[in-house]
Amino acid sequence: MPVDAIIGKGTKIWHPELVNIYGCRIGDDCNIGSFVEIGPDVEIGNRCKIQSKVFIPKGVTIGDDVFIGPGVIFLNDKHPPSKGEWLAVKTFVEDGVAIGGGALILPGIKLGKGCVIGAGAVVTKDVQPYMTVIGVPARCMTFVS
Repeated sequence: MPVDAIIGKGTKIWHPELVNIYGCRIGDDCNIGSFVEIGPDVEIGNRCKIQSKVFIPKGVTIGDDVFIGPGVIFLNDKHPPSKGEWLAVKTFVEDGVAIGGGALILPGIKLGKGCVIGAGAVVTKDVQPYMTVIGVPARCMTFVS
């Protein structure tokens, strides 16, 4: 159930009783699936589609027209302590990015405009605009003709 969140006009949360959304801002005309968690201080642009079982913690900013497939996980701390203070590292997803199901996005990453992240990829470094990456760790997909 959304708590202290700003939800834009036309945004649909498919099963509000099955989501944890708090302290974030979600833009207009987005679709949020079941079993999604969106943490505080997260910003999500307009017309985004976030499918079920996605985890977006504090420190993530997502642009407009972004697709996030089921089971995608964003991480936000490079060295999480078992106790004491932790540091949320910023992650940026630019406009028009598509992230395939089950991908893992490490903290401090920038996903460039229009890039594509293959299903199950583990993204360990920045992805350039319009690049397609696949694999573990994610690497640029090369096309053979």
